[in-house]
Amino acid sequence: MTHVFKVLVGASLLALTAGAGLAQDVTLRCQHFLSPKGSVPAFFITPWAEKVEKDSDGRIKVEIYPAMQLGGKPPALFDQIRDGVIDCGWALPAYTPGRFPESEVFELPFMTSMSAEASSRAAWDFTEKYMQERLSEIQVLAVHVHGPGVIHKKGEPVTTTADFDGLKLRGPSRQANALLETLGATPVGMPVPAFPEALSKGIVDGGVIPWEIVPPLKVHELADSHTQLSGDRALYNTFFIWGMNKAKYDSLPDDLKAVIDANSGIETSAWAGSAMDQGDDLGEKVVADKGNAIHTLDDGVVEELKTIGAAQTEAWIAEVSGKGLDGQAMVDDAKALVAKYSDQTN
Repeated sequence: MTHVFKVLVGASLLALTAGAGLAQDVTLRCQHFLSPKGSVPAFFITPWAEKVEKDSDGRIKVEIYPAMQLGGKPPALFDQIRDGVIDCGWALPAYTPGRFPESEVFELPFMTSMSAEASSRAAWDFTEKYMQERLSEIQVLAVHVHGPGVIHKKGEPVTTTADFDGLKLRGPSRQANALLETLGATPVGMPVPAFPEALSKGIVDGGVIPWEIVPPLKVHELADSHTQLSGDRALYNTFFIWGMNKAKYDSLPDDLKAVIDANSGIETSAWAGSAMDQGDDLGEKVVADKGNAIHTLDDGVVEELKTIGAAQTEAWIAEVSGKGLDGQAMVDDAKALVAKYSDQTN
């Protein structure tokens, strides 16, 4: 083999090695705080990861770490995504009250519909209009809400507004807690994984969570009764973010960015919402099969709650408007978007 040929062969091998380096796998380490059996992990996060891996021809590997296995507490998830502690994750603005005020519009009483899929489409459009700057520290992949909240408690079910009086109830957000307090309950804020222990130890008498998370947390084994609403609007809701570290996203080659982009946005948000809807159907069936008492509030009681909720919404508009935000416009737009996508779903 001549010297020149050896040099050419060596250069070719070097080029192949460099090309292989460019096509190397990218690993995304993603974290959430639920068990893998939760609806979002089972029906959205894990399938999302599998789809990204498939769409990238295996060049992107997504590792999912449930139950905060990479460390930290649920309220830290947004900062973990921002700071690169994790590459992507599932965060709840409600766990850091006051930090993401715009997202609270979807947590106001009776704002969202009974369809998490429809309301999640609305949440994406709203986020595009009102929250791009607020969320600019991360790459937002999807936003979504859960299905209608349900009241779960020990003892007899809540059947009237007076039944809230004196109850200690776990609440997920500032707005849900405000509603419970107005109704005479004592709200106890805590991330949802802490709810079963608090219920079993009598720290709370019950709490509000959607049907979908009841079986994974085994709440139906601790609570005796469950109260849901009639009508086409949910008592309360919670706003969620599925996001990615911006530097990690920016480091991807264009073709892999395109894979992430294709698995982001309004359809991905709707997918996450649909996962909640799917989980709600399964969760309610589990509770019914166990024989626990399930009560649906009468229309008259729901109207009482709506009146209370309307006053809370007006108070929220005044509060955020005092901070320089257009509260009325946000409420009006959120209502219009929820109605638009709910009509399309029905």
